[in-house]
Amino acid sequence: MQHHPGRPPEVCPQCRTPREAQAPFCEGCRYNFLTNSPTTYIPPARADGPPIPGAPPHQQPYGHQPPPPAPPAPMPGGGAPGQTGDWVLPPPMPHQQQGQGQGGYGYPNTAASWMVTVGPDPDYFQAMMRRSGPEAAQLSLPPYAPPRQVPLNGPQVTIGRRRQSTGESPDIDLSQPSEDPGVSHQHAVLVQQPDGSWAVVDQDSTNGTTVNGSEDPVQPFVPVPLREGDRVHVGAWTTITLYRG
Repeated sequence: MQHHPGRPPEVCPQCRTPREAQAPFCEGCRYNFLTNSPTTYIPPARADGPPIPGAPPHQQPYGHQPPPPAPPAPMPGGGAPGQTGDWVLPPPMPHQQQGQGQGGYGYPNTAASWMVTVGPDPDYFQAMMRRSGPEAAQLSLPPYAPPRQVPLNGPQVTIGRRRQSTGESPDIDLSQPSEDPGVSHQHAVLVQQPDGSWAVVDQDSTNGTTVNGSEDPVQPFVPVPLREGDRVHVGAWTTITLYRG
């Protein structure tokens, strides 16, 4: 890890382990740098698949010098899943600057508990198909099923797909029916804020995370505040909608 000359590395206030780049979690004790609180969440591994060419450049939000960019890995032929099992989708076209057009951000009051609904979203799927190449023709929206309801029990709720090799499973497991092949194993995290509201943090996923129908993915490791009714889109067809319980 590279540091600015003369500046000591940032360390975890709980166990004094040096912080890795912009990592949201301590590698030693899993301290949460995003909410400045201890956590039981396992720090994310590296991205599950090759980066999508043309995606917006990653920002370095935590004041560290960015590492040199790595050359992109070759894309799987024909849009088929790679060795990681993640289906690589075509990147969205950047029509606007990050933070515009995603709408509805802000901290709500904390009088009620929070939940999300999780399920296939035909509108999001059609928007993804319109901006995709012929490789996406192999994807088809699964049959309708009632959305799952998941309570948000803080401080964090992980989003991804279960790893068959290790059995590691996120809180919102999108390997269950209807499985979304465009979701990374460690895709994103819903993080409770100090005032009780929630934010979404993309974990440098293969295909990115969008909010409220925007075509621009959120920046990895940057918390995006949410309010009631906001929609988080992941994978090929999954929408996660926040509401009060």
